[in-house]
Amino acid sequence: MSNTLQLAKNLISIDSVTPNDKGCQKLMIDRLKKVGFEIKDLKFGEVDNFWAKHGRESPVFVFAGHTDVVPIGSNWKTNPFEPTVIDGLLYGRGTADMKGSLAAMVTATERFLADFPDHKGSIGYLITADEEGPAIDGTVKVCEYLNNIGQSVDYCLVGEPSSVNVLGDVIKNGRRGSLNGTLTLFGKQGHIAYPHLANNPIHLLASVLNNLITEVWDEGNEYFPKTSFQVSNIHSGTGVTNVIPGEVEMVFNFRYSSEVTHEELQKRVEDILDADGLKYKIDWNHSGYPFLTPKGDLVSACVKAIKDIKGVDSELSTSGGTSDGRFIAPILDAQVVEFGPLNATIHQVDECVSVQDLDDLSKIYYQILKNILL
Repeated sequence: MSNTLQLAKNLISIDSVTPNDKGCQKLMIDRLKKVGFEIKDLKFGEVDNFWAKHGRESPVFVFAGHTDVVPIGSNWKTNPFEPTVIDGLLYGRGTADMKGSLAAMVTATERFLADFPDHKGSIGYLITADEEGPAIDGTVKVCEYLNNIGQSVDYCLVGEPSSVNVLGDVIKNGRRGSLNGTLTLFGKQGHIAYPHLANNPIHLLASVLNNLITEVWDEGNEYFPKTSFQVSNIHSGTGVTNVIPGEVEMVFNFRYSSEVTHEELQKRVEDILDADGLKYKIDWNHSGYPFLTPKGDLVSACVKAIKDIKGVDSELSTSGGTSDGRFIAPILDAQVVEFGPLNATIHQVDECVSVQDLDDLSKIYYQILKNILL
């Protein structure tokens, strides 16, 4: 059994459902201490985090990731916290998202330091147990801590599962921003048989919703698709058939490109509502800025490593949801990419990852370290 597979199994055996770590980080810390890392435990609220560093020079290359996993669900064919290999696939919660990546990072680092003890620059680890949850006391707090102590980061690789069909076919070199809104539109409650004495807010919403859906918020750019507006929930009514409701609530989200700011989006939505003279309130929640790492040192190091190890030509992508890269890039002013195993089974029942991919991922991470620090 390879070192990477064994460490992945050890991590997966721990039921670290978010925001609990339950000892995963200790497994990593013990290994990193043995190869000379200085460790800083950083607990914020109830969330365990740590920062580890080897070296004191620039450039600083950081592996980032999370030890927490999503709840297991039901009807697994194996015990999700008893990692099991079947037909070359390792099954268990967190195999792909992202304990497999964490194991590959550690074994790649161990090998790199054994082979190149006098490498230039520094290696860091930024690990949290609060990525799958609210993400309040995790990476964002660690980034703020690093800023406060004057710790710079030049390059950061987040081990999120980015690959789609084969290992290395997709590297995430950015993510769209995320803006959430809860709109409450006010009308006047009344008897369903006397609509002239009421004002149905659902009917009012129908008109303005069309304007929001058909609005072109931007055209995107070379790296980002155009901004998307999507409604996730509409709720109204008293539960009976003979009452016109007094208000309607709509929950919506923007996944937005770097061509527009969240402040601009908020103003444009409110301008559309004001143009119809509607009575409303909106609660906004901005959950992530867009970030982008254009082609350069870090992207090139990753693309070359994947090509050398797997013979795969990587595609750069900014699609998908948010990740902790949304904190690392703007707070630390670092180049950030996300690269990890296949994402086909993440958050699903019977989550799994190829055993061969785990070993190859460790080899790729090792090669990335060589490309950056030699």
